[in-house]
Amino acid sequence: MIIPAIDLINGHVVRLYQGDYQQKTQYSDSAQERFDLYVAAGATQLHLVDLDGAKDSNQRQLDLIKDLVVNTPVPVQIGGGIRTEQDVKDLLDIGVQRVVIGSTAVKNPEMVVGWIKQYGPERIVLALDINITADGEKKIAIAGWQEDSGITIEALLEHYLPAGLCHVLCTDISKDGTLSGANVALYRELAARYPTILWQASGGIGNLDDINALTNTGVAGVILGRSLLEGKFTVEEAIACWQNA
Repeated sequence: MIIPAIDLINGHVVRLYQGDYQQKTQYSDSAQERFDLYVAAGATQLHLVDLDGAKDSNQRQLDLIKDLVVNTPVPVQIGGGIRTEQDVKDLLDIGVQRVVIGSTAVKNPEMVVGWIKQYGPERIVLALDINITADGEKKIAIAGWQEDSGITIEALLEHYLPAGLCHVLCTDISKDGTLSGANVALYRELAARYPTILWQASGGIGNLDDINALTNTGVAGVILGRSLLEGKFTVEEAIACWQNA
């Protein structure tokens, strides 16, 4: 599945380079326009990151998100600074399909396991951003990539699998926003090792060949952000590439 994505700051569609708020590019004043464009092009799933909420959960753009969800006829999954059960409940209550949880899933796994049990595995996505060390260890970064958790993705998944975890969005940090191609070997390895997880690949997609390279890895979805915003290809082309591989 092709999953177009947008990041929001103060209602504007933006991209950060390598997660750095100081390296921001603004693409559009209207998130709804962008979502409408993607849906008209055939997208059946959308992804949104509330960067204001990620920085400060008190600044979550909840009213804007509600309007987007109500006026968008396909499911939307949303992340950005989900730290409490109230954050999860607020988003699910306004019609969000799935809540995407990053650092909190690493810092407080027992709490997030409780959310999976409370709301169901279909409503929770773990967003795991990893740095791959020189010796091949896949260490999860947290706090907007500023901090190494010291935990490997494999160790964390073993904690969540008994709770029924089924959605993981995995980003190779070194690839994000670079348009230099996805880490195909990483996704192939993870999908083979954890076949019950529906993997969403994120980071590095710069052309249709990069999408094609992911079609035989076992991932369930591909997140597309900067490449669509910069017109490297269209949503229609991406969907055709994914379906025809």
